[in-house]
Amino acid sequence: MSCLSKDHRLNSPKDFNRLYKSGKRWHTTSFVAFFSSNPTLKAAFVTSKKVGNAVNRNKARRRMRALFASYEKQLVIGNYIFVAKIALHDKNFLELKKDFDFALKRLEVLK
Repeated sequence: MSCLSKDHRLNSPKDFNRLYKSGKRWHTTSFVAFFSSNPTLKAAFVTSKKVGNAVNRNKARRRMRALFASYEKQLVIGNYIFVAKIALHDKNFLELKKDFDFALKRLEVLK
């Protein structure tokens, strides 16, 4: 089963607040990554209106989801939130992958 299915979505406001307040975080130029250990793998991809119109926000989420899915087998199980920044649109896929790799290493969530 994919980590992006409905069973693996983080959608409870309580979980979001807990992760924002007490989870590990790492800022990159493209996004902010949050992690908290948990017995199940759940993820959320957040974009605000600062990122742009609906087309740009959806594109940002799709790009982050694609990167997350490529790391699915290598990740420690837990809760993840990725918050897009405006600069995400200025990066090509390889630069974004480099940021993603760096953030996951700094959060110490790669097996």
